[in-house]
Amino acid sequence: MIPYGRQDITLEDIDAVVEILRSDFITQGPTVPRFERTVASRVKAQHAVAVNSGTSALHISCRALGLQAGERLWTSPVTFVASANCGLYCGATVDFIDIDPRTFNISPDALEKKLHEADKKQCLPSVVIPVHMCGQSAEMEAIYELSQRYGFRIIEDASHALGGRYKGMPVGNCRYSDITVFSFHPVKIITTAEGGMALTNDDGLAERMSLMRNHGITRDPAHMTHEPDGPWYYQQIDLGYNYRMTDLQAALGISQMARLDRYVTRRNEIADRYARLLADLPVTIPYQHPDCYSSWHLYVIRLQLDKTRNTHRRVFEIMREGGIGVNLHYIPVHTQPYYQQMGFKYGNFPEAERYYTEAITLPIYPTMTEEQQDQVVAALHRAVAA
Repeated sequence: MIPYGRQDITLEDIDAVVEILRSDFITQGPTVPRFERTVASRVKAQHAVAVNSGTSALHISCRALGLQAGERLWTSPVTFVASANCGLYCGATVDFIDIDPRTFNISPDALEKKLHEADKKQCLPSVVIPVHMCGQSAEMEAIYELSQRYGFRIIEDASHALGGRYKGMPVGNCRYSDITVFSFHPVKIITTAEGGMALTNDDGLAERMSLMRNHGITRDPAHMTHEPDGPWYYQQIDLGYNYRMTDLQAALGISQMARLDRYVTRRNEIADRYARLLADLPVTIPYQHPDCYSSWHLYVIRLQLDKTRNTHRRVFEIMREGGIGVNLHYIPVHTQPYYQQMGFKYGNFPEAERYYTEAITLPIYPTMTEEQQDQVVAALHRAVAA
């Protein structure tokens, strides 16, 4: 089976982790801060806060921005559920903005229209989370301009997009957002096995997120309610979480970061080759916005079902039967039973639902060979023509 994505672990990665295992600190040591500095420097952000998952990074980002019950968070329906769930964790109400059918990211036009209607009803969002689907940045400048007009905060869910660029700048620099979140799950651009990170240029937000990841505990006398009892002293000043990343994970992340450019370049080469090989098939290949350089976490095609003999499901099944580990990213969040119980219905976000009926994720990862890619394309030929 050729998987849709997979990690690349080298001897250098293994040696880096073993070195930490033999050191004095396997967690809460110096390696996590070093990983944070490595990523912050790479994306040109002032602060980075490493945590144990991208979901945790989204949660502490919402907490740092003060999202709470009675407020609203909006995001894309075409994403993993974590992009929406983080709002529910804070007691907020969650809603969605329909996607641009070309980029699969939230449509700035749909966002502007929804904001205009919400303003009239006095129910504007406190936080909007654009998702950089497949590794291509959302149209952040337009979204940022809307935030200035309507007063919401922005968290970029860049879980797919480390190594990508928007308007010539690295995704994660937070020029058009308050916070950017990365994920380091094994199929992402780099991996720490599990892990995530929140980037920001705001000193206060960075301090707040650092507090939230560690039980709400501080050892800084400046933040305590009274003088410390002794050098051992700490205080819990808020309700936080155990979202810490280990030094083992951070060591793996630092080692992987040395290959980030190579990984993203290779993913772009594979994507370019797919575009050539699939040109004559009844599929729509991914559109790339001229302002973006994608990191190509995912390669998602859309079937032109009026030109194929098989259904969406049957094409998927034929590919799987042929040893191609295709997938579908993602089932629109508003169609999940948990969200349907909140009142969301089919038909609420027609572009997202249409996408779901046509999308298939083809394999893409840095160690993928041309022979494997040829196998994927040959299987797709058979599936759409069967």
